[in-house]
Amino acid sequence: MLEAVYVDKHYNLVVECKQGNKKACYELYRLYAKAMLNVAFRITGNIGEAEDVLQESFTDAFNKLKDFRQDTTFGLWLKQIVVNRSINLLRKRRLELVEIEDGHLDNVPDEEPWDDEDVQYQVAQIKEAMKELPEGYRVVLSLYLLEGYDHEEIGQILNISENTSRTQFLRAKRKLSEILMKKGITR
Repeated sequence: MLEAVYVDKHYNLVVECKQGNKKACYELYRLYAKAMLNVAFRITGNIGEAEDVLQESFTDAFNKLKDFRQDTTFGLWLKQIVVNRSINLLRKRRLELVEIEDGHLDNVPDEEPWDDEDVQYQVAQIKEAMKELPEGYRVVLSLYLLEGYDHEEIGQILNISENTSRTQFLRAKRKLSEILMKKGITR
């Protein structure tokens, strides 16, 4: 039986880093820092905290590099560390998402992610509007739309039900739409 092995274009850097090569570690940092900072910022909503998460995530990654087995790419492995650290930071801030009972979802329409028309919104305006969302909404929206997690995964990450994740996403989407409309950005 063949085992799934991911081709990682930075495999040699990871190997060298595992062997203690500081230049290789720096190169991995240089290659991934900006993208991982963006991931942390989209979740935390605070650049200072995102920078802290970034540094702690790289420290964790380099300390645990001997455990990295190449069953995924280094970038995906690192991204999971960044997401987990960001979520833990939010939990420290006492992120409270209210659990929604299944019966409360009857009035919430079952919508698909944004359609093509929504995608045409200018990215900068959406990012600015997302900063105005309540933290719980922003986190679920970011994890779903920007990081590609499904509601089951978001539920596990945030320790909420899948239905709560769906509800938070739908509410975040509506609130974001309201913010964009107030700014004169209409569909």
